[in-house]
Amino acid sequence: MTKSLKNLWARFLFQGRGILPTKRLLSAYLIFSLLVILLGSLLDITWSLIITLNVGVILVSLLDLIYSPKKSKLSFRRTITKELERNLSYTVEIEVSNTSEFDLRFFLVDDIPQSFKRPFPLRGEAPRVSASIVTYETNAPVRGKYDIERLYFRYTSRFGLWAKQQTIELVDSVKVIPDLTETKHYLGNAQRFLLYDGSKIRKQQRGVGDFAQIRNYVVGDDPRMINWRQTAKLQEVMTNEYEPEHGKYVTILIDCGRMMGSELAIGNRLEKALEAALTVTAAALQKGDYVSIVAFSKEVKVFIPPAKGMTHLQTILQAVYNLKVDTAESNYAAVLTYLETMQKKRSLLLLFSDVRTFLHEESALVYLQRLRQRHVFLMIGIEDVAILKKANEVPVDVRSAMEKSIAQQQVLIKKKEKLKWEKQGLQMIEAREDKLAVAAVSHYIDIMNRNLI
Repeated sequence: MTKSLKNLWARFLFQGRGILPTKRLLSAYLIFSLLVILLGSLLDITWSLIITLNVGVILVSLLDLIYSPKKSKLSFRRTITKELERNLSYTVEIEVSNTSEFDLRFFLVDDIPQSFKRPFPLRGEAPRVSASIVTYETNAPVRGKYDIERLYFRYTSRFGLWAKQQTIELVDSVKVIPDLTETKHYLGNAQRFLLYDGSKIRKQQRGVGDFAQIRNYVVGDDPRMINWRQTAKLQEVMTNEYEPEHGKYVTILIDCGRMMGSELAIGNRLEKALEAALTVTAAALQKGDYVSIVAFSKEVKVFIPPAKGMTHLQTILQAVYNLKVDTAESNYAAVLTYLETMQKKRSLLLLFSDVRTFLHEESALVYLQRLRQRHVFLMIGIEDVAILKKANEVPVDVRSAMEKSIAQQQVLIKKKEKLKWEKQGLQMIEAREDKLAVAAVSHYIDIMNRNLI
């Protein structure tokens, strides 16, 4: 295909600049040509006259371009959220300003990435000397940073015979970050977030933690915490409330190795681990703890030193939002050695990884036994729903019975290996993918309430 043919084909695909005939013109011209040929055969009109009539029709149709606005009379502006949460819908606005004396009808295609939802082409009208706004809904399933550089625009006059097309340089940069829905739910109401999933923020032991406030006594409170002075003064039963000491250290480790790319019902293991890690981060920062992040696969990819305050959440988010799954296996020994040198203060080590893979890393056990002397270790993984479903189903034939027995064997092997690690004081839990964030926050609160750090 020659360069000119490529340019013409691109023009029909909403790319480049130029003039194109519309469907209205082509349909009218086809009908006119058939009538002329039919009349020519009946009235014995010469071919030269037929060709002259066809050329004349095309030349007359070009007058339509006079009533079409010049490109210099058009301007454009895109309004889009700079940070999009993964798989959530957002509205994008395109403003078309027409300063000419002619009305126009238009089609446009925005240059958003192919992975985004693309409801194009969009149609609209821009009356003379006015601005028109077109909106569309989009969502992004893949995290990362994307540049939107162009807008493809095609418009016609009110007669709609010829269409002018142009490509506008309209640059915007957007980031697709993890879904923060669960993080927002926790920050909005921590107790409701946990109670919804069957957990609760446990009360402190008497005299343990910092005094927080005096509040009304409710059923379930420890009667020993009743503040009798305030009760007598207000004529209502009041109780003292304590909370864990602030300023503890939490180190969150995020595995980006090959197994974290396993697909789930929505997204993959890494996506869910990131969302849960950010929720735990928000919970710890809200309580005044120091949080650091380590993301790794065969080597450390991201390290964020410990800091406190809710502003640190934005620092963490900007550092981890573009993490990808690597094709390499995770090197647990390397990251634990790195952690041993970087985290000197006693902290909670919260590892998001694949439990099955981790259980077969015998070399990691040696490093964790050393780390356990200073830190508290907790690993959180996602349940393998397929194996559990197969292990619990009722067999109907020999094949399904064999599959059930193999699945049950895998479950027993995992339990045996987990028990061996837990005897060394290394706690491991697994949760359903939709409960991962809640399980992580619940165990974090439980560890802090028990003053294990």
